[in-house]
Amino acid sequence: MITGKNFIGNTPSAKATDHLTAINPATGEVLEGAFAIATQEEIAEATALAQSAATSFSQVSAKERAAFLNAIADEIMALGDELIQRAMAESALPEGRITGERGRTCNQLKAFASLLEEGSFVNATIDTAIPDRQPLPKVDLRKMDIPLGPVAVFGASNFPLAFSTAGGDTASALAAGCPVIVKGHESHLGTNELVSSAILKAAEKTGMPNGVFSMVNGGVEVGQALVTNPSIQAVGFTGSYRGGKAIFDEAAKREQPIPVYAEMGSTNPVLLLEEKLNTSAEALAEQLAGSVTLGVGQFCTNPGLIIGIESDALNTFSQALGKALAAAAPATMLNKGIADVYAATSSTLANEAGVTTLAAKQTTSGNQASPLAMEVSGDTFLANPKLHQEVFGPFTLLVKCSSSTQMSEVVAKLEGQLTGTVMATENDLASNGDIIQALQNKVGRILFNGVPTGVEVCPSMHHGGPFPSTTNPKYTSVGTDAIHRFMRPICYQSWPQAALPDALKNDNPLGIWRTVDGDFTNKPIS
Repeated sequence: MITGKNFIGNTPSAKATDHLTAINPATGEVLEGAFAIATQEEIAEATALAQSAATSFSQVSAKERAAFLNAIADEIMALGDELIQRAMAESALPEGRITGERGRTCNQLKAFASLLEEGSFVNATIDTAIPDRQPLPKVDLRKMDIPLGPVAVFGASNFPLAFSTAGGDTASALAAGCPVIVKGHESHLGTNELVSSAILKAAEKTGMPNGVFSMVNGGVEVGQALVTNPSIQAVGFTGSYRGGKAIFDEAAKREQPIPVYAEMGSTNPVLLLEEKLNTSAEALAEQLAGSVTLGVGQFCTNPGLIIGIESDALNTFSQALGKALAAAAPATMLNKGIADVYAATSSTLANEAGVTTLAAKQTTSGNQASPLAMEVSGDTFLANPKLHQEVFGPFTLLVKCSSSTQMSEVVAKLEGQLTGTVMATENDLASNGDIIQALQNKVGRILFNGVPTGVEVCPSMHHGGPFPSTTNPKYTSVGTDAIHRFMRPICYQSWPQAALPDALKNDNPLGIWRTVDGDFTNKPIS
């Protein structure tokens, strides 16, 4: 049952008279539920409760936290069709997409649970004492990672499950031992409440401290209150550059600045190199058109920029791309705000000098978006920074460079990106090393002959990139390495064995892999 209440720990709360409602973006229908906007008092209660829970939750064993994460996955699945139908209604995404996203959400939780059960995520590093070392004795030093403290997580618009209430940010923060307060996305209010209830049921069943999870509804003011509250020690965010940068700036202005791990968008450039283009122009156009239109272009990895060198093959590609996108039917976007921004930004770009439209805009209604492709010369692109910005939706811009030298200049002018793709043969790779190196310096993931949409959840995935794609290129928001965003190292010097954490004791009671005097081992220290 949808209540419309916030959750201050395990207590439902609705102290405000102001409410939000969820709207079906495909029909305009106002959906069930009036969702109370969290008051400043409720936010203060949630953060104080999270701070109180932080000490006890950090002492919960990794295996107990793993049981908690597995229980969350079970409770999400137990919501059954009610969750699927509500998420579909709030996002206009098809059943197959939502069902798959639910599976990804649960698999992420289980992946972090497996990481916790194995135990080496704490990065235990031990350098034993050498008391007779000359000219000075060496003291005993032991280091491991510990939780940062309460984390604020902002739900994403484009993934109502996998990047929202129980998504990667929440899963990785809870795995790290940090209490989480979620600010649900305004478009997915019912989905957010259902998933929040699943998390709280899992917390109760596994004996987690009250305050390990809270959820508050609201807009900018609620988000600002969370970020500036002194109990919050880190923030996870997926969304627009404007929103992410505002949160980052607020966190930096605090008396105690805190890390903000914000993923803020990307144009995800694709390089079309000569030999590959000459042999596969039409096939590449079909491949990229499918990626551009996937999910109505509402992926942070949408290939929004394609770069090639002027040639007959590039003209063939250009015509085929325009034809493929013109044949793709308009589709409903996630909400009215996103649809309006897409219409405005794509129209503005079309009116810039030197821009040619390849796929004419089709007639749309409501919150629908029509797939679009435009092209410019390399000279025009280099001279106009407006052309470098992301257009969130089923859009891509083709840049026709006059030479490989100009292609290098275009790549050098790019901002930081989540991904970069190279469409090439092995001969192309061998003869374009400088261009590929320049692209590598701009991105967090570089692909060969593939499309960037689709992000595998595994330890080797890096979903992050240089600013402004994210606020910190060292960290990923996808895969189990995401846990390290919410932990920090602590070093113990000359501590007695009985007082050390189990991860650092000589007998290694956890049986984890550690670095001991330079060797990676799971054996006890004799």
